[in-house]
Amino acid sequence: MKPHRNLAETRTPDGARLSLHEHDGSYCIRLNGQDLMHSDTSASELLLGELAKDRLAARPEARVLIGGLGLGYTLKAVLEHAGPRARVEVGELMPEIVDWNRTHMAGLNGRLLDDPRVTLRMGDVVATIAKAAPAAYDAILLDVDNGPTSMVNAGNVRLYGARGLDVLRKKLRPGGRLAIWSAAPDRTFEGRLARAGFATQAIPARVFPGAKRSAYVIYVGDKA
Repeated sequence: MKPHRNLAETRTPDGARLSLHEHDGSYCIRLNGQDLMHSDTSASELLLGELAKDRLAARPEARVLIGGLGLGYTLKAVLEHAGPRARVEVGELMPEIVDWNRTHMAGLNGRLLDDPRVTLRMGDVVATIAKAAPAAYDAILLDVDNGPTSMVNAGNVRLYGARGLDVLRKKLRPGGRLAIWSAAPDRTFEGRLARAGFATQAIPARVFPGAKRSAYVIYVGDKA
């Protein structure tokens, strides 16, 4: 039986323990001992990236912001549809997550960070969004924390309130798309997204492709 290995760990800004584990070629990031993301259950992260496909096809020089690197699956899906002139920015708060991708998980998706279309934006993705010019992005994909219900960094609620959604809408080009990964349905947030001026969808997302039921939700808001 192959062992479970604790490869690395760090602390989040809120003081929680974040750790990286490996077992039989699979990788898992845990928060205080609970699975946060796993390479064997990455279907929803891939779907999040797929939701930028139409925007990437519409503009050869499309610009996409991914909030949260994780295990790199959303970045993988975006790059599969991005042309050579597209620009893909990845905002990541934790430098350790980037380091783990480049070292322990280089063979998973970590080498994608060296793609010339990719730019890393280290620090709070809220600050990255605030600094961007109006109508800067064709798509903004957020897999930050646990979705609208904060789990890792309490400050992430700034993204999901009425003011945060208004800022996100202004940073999108006309026809741009906002997609937000959520660990559970949140009707209150769905209504807030619609009131912020987005054409809204709630897309069920499976844990893995063969799963019989959807466990997560991706909230999509398209700017008119």
